[in-house]
Amino acid sequence: MKYYLIAGEASGDLHASNLMKALKKVDENAEFRFWGGELMEKQGGTLVKHYRELAFMGFAEVLLNIRTILKNIKFCKEDINAFNPDVIIFIDYPGFNMRIAEWARNESYKTHYYISPQIWAWKENRIKKIKRDVDEMYVILPFEEDFYTKKHDFKVHFVGHPLLDAIENRQPVDIEQFKRENGLDSRPVIALLPGSRKQEIEKMLQVMLSITSDFKDYQFVIAGAPSQDKEFYHSFMKGSNIKLIMNRTYDILSIAYAALVTSGTATLETALFKVPEVVCYKGNYLSYQIAKQVINLDYISLVNLIMNREVVKELIQTEFNKKQLKAELNKILDETNRKRIFKDYHELEQKLGGAGASQKTANLIYNSIKD
Repeated sequence: MKYYLIAGEASGDLHASNLMKALKKVDENAEFRFWGGELMEKQGGTLVKHYRELAFMGFAEVLLNIRTILKNIKFCKEDINAFNPDVIIFIDYPGFNMRIAEWARNESYKTHYYISPQIWAWKENRIKKIKRDVDEMYVILPFEEDFYTKKHDFKVHFVGHPLLDAIENRQPVDIEQFKRENGLDSRPVIALLPGSRKQEIEKMLQVMLSITSDFKDYQFVIAGAPSQDKEFYHSFMKGSNIKLIMNRTYDILSIAYAALVTSGTATLETALFKVPEVVCYKGNYLSYQIAKQVINLDYISLVNLIMNREVVKELIQTEFNKKQLKAELNKILDETNRKRIFKDYHELEQKLGGAGASQKTANLIYNSIKD
């Protein structure tokens, strides 16, 4: 079978790569063509466009880059027609993928969506397009099944969260060797996860690094994203207890004592590694003001959303400053608070339904299209 996959960011690249690996187990003749990154590329097939060319976040940034986005949409349609896949698999990235899904249904392609757009957060009216344009939807958060099935009468498949697969399947790190190779000493590690897009890293990293001199008993390690160059991070780095390690986020989290994390998938990854964290977010002012009007959520982090209560502290926009970040980091270094967080993390993991999301999804996709 021929599979065309579209992932538009680093997390999508990770989950799509595990899905491709699982598809190869059920379909030995699987042929892949995709938009994504290095992880997908390792599974074989043809990389059409890297997600770093697609990463526009926020309302203002999208408007500024609208010509590029429209060009990409046109090219994607032409490329799909040339490949003529048995199925198109969309991985999150709704602004782009929903446009392609509408066109694809009109062209009679089978459309499967893995990792639902977060329409429960905003743009709930997208449900009409999803019901019209998506043949099969695979959801990864426990509350999404009820949202689609009970509220909107649209049958979906809850497959569990693929992060459990990604973490379970990772190669364990030799801690002492990892520390030696990266110039780390014996002090506890505080991981800094400032995001993967240049725009968000610029906004997040400067504030994160502003507190490093106040925690000299710890060493700070920046988790460099594969989509960025080392030189970009070095422009922010000043201080002796700061290290940069590129493209090794899971290894960093596996040895971290605490973490400062930009809102997104990384908040859940950090929790599943059992690392106490402070969630941070600061976006373009205009984009944030618009988002406040249209997003109806009590929390921004996946950890708190899944638990439906505050498990990890969220510092958003003006609250994300040196004074408050320092205070919240001190709190998660306190042993009493850490015990409470670890207990909550265990409950979170139970809610996610166990490993196997990638293989469950691959089986469902293959069985659906093989006839």
